[in-house]
Amino acid sequence: MSNHYQNIVVAVDGSKLSDYAFKKAIDVAKRNVGSTLHIIHVIDTSVATTFDMLYDNMVELIRKHGEVLLDSCETQAKDAGIEKVEKILTKGVPKQVLSKKLHEHVQPDLIICGATGVNAVEQVFLGSNTEAIVRHAKCDVLVVRTPEA
Repeated sequence: MSNHYQNIVVAVDGSKLSDYAFKKAIDVAKRNVGSTLHIIHVIDTSVATTFDMLYDNMVELIRKHGEVLLDSCETQAKDAGIEKVEKILTKGVPKQVLSKKLHEHVQPDLIICGATGVNAVEQVFLGSNTEAIVRHAKCDVLVVRTPEA
């Protein structure tokens, strides 16, 4: 089947839209029997140089939050019947990791992400992670805006 996705990647950050994207990723993985659902959470290091001391003190707490988020997503996916689930916890600038460096972790056929993940002010100055993914991804991208599956 030429339109069968083997490696489906979903980016999660704990936001409402990433939750919608995650739920749609489960639905897509169910329809693509035998595929692997890769759930990625990127620990944002873009503010690390500005807040080095604060960042150093919080890095363990931030990492644990990412692990809990990924563990919860893995449990939900397996409870929904997805057999192959991989978790990816990495550090970096989310926009760069998700749009240009994802191949270091997995070779995706499809990337699923929420329409926005940062606030409006950050989008104006930094640009959105989703926009970067759509521009640079070498595979299909599904941008999720609604909770409906």
